[in-house]
Amino acid sequence: MDIRSINSKLRTASPEEVVAWALAQAKNPVVTTNFRPYEAAILHLVSEQLSDIPVIWCDTGYNTPNTYNHARKTIDQLKLNVKLFVPQQTAAYRDSLFQGIPGIDDPNHKLFTEQVKLEPFRRAMSTYKPDLWFTNLRKGQTAFRDTLDIVSSDASGVIKVSPFFYATDEELDNYLLSNELENEFKYFDPTKVLENRECGLHLG
Repeated sequence: MDIRSINSKLRTASPEEVVAWALAQAKNPVVTTNFRPYEAAILHLVSEQLSDIPVIWCDTGYNTPNTYNHARKTIDQLKLNVKLFVPQQTAAYRDSLFQGIPGIDDPNHKLFTEQVKLEPFRRAMSTYKPDLWFTNLRKGQTAFRDTLDIVSSDASGVIKVSPFFYATDEELDNYLLSNELENEFKYFDPTKVLENRECGLHLG
């Protein structure tokens, strides 16, 4: 697959056309979510074309009540085929072990991130073995994401597709409004702390 050539062609395509192209290539696609801001847009966009696509939700257990309420409402509204993955340790166990959420300068932060995010994600991908993975990554979110494009590939060979990669907040606001979807702005990622830190979910 010539990813550079594909991206050149898809940059002039609509998000809907990007999803249609991607689904035509895929045998076992998934979409991942954590119900952060603007996630309802990618979930609606993809599920409109493949209603039963596995929606992998790796729940850290540290979401805000607002995020959990938003997730329930979005799941019900879009009739999503959610596949939930959670850490193997309880939050109470980690609170005892780490005395709360370790800061990014704490030596325990790496282990905490492994437990609540990376291990559940690897387990999810190992369970579903996707060949194509829809995400809502966008240009400008982090320095690493600025090196990507609509279509990219992990070392494992999984094709990652971000249909809204070049979309602005205003464009996504309009998408949510036109499809009667709510947004979520009270999302909290205990492993990132800073908004522009990379999430760490990469294969290979």
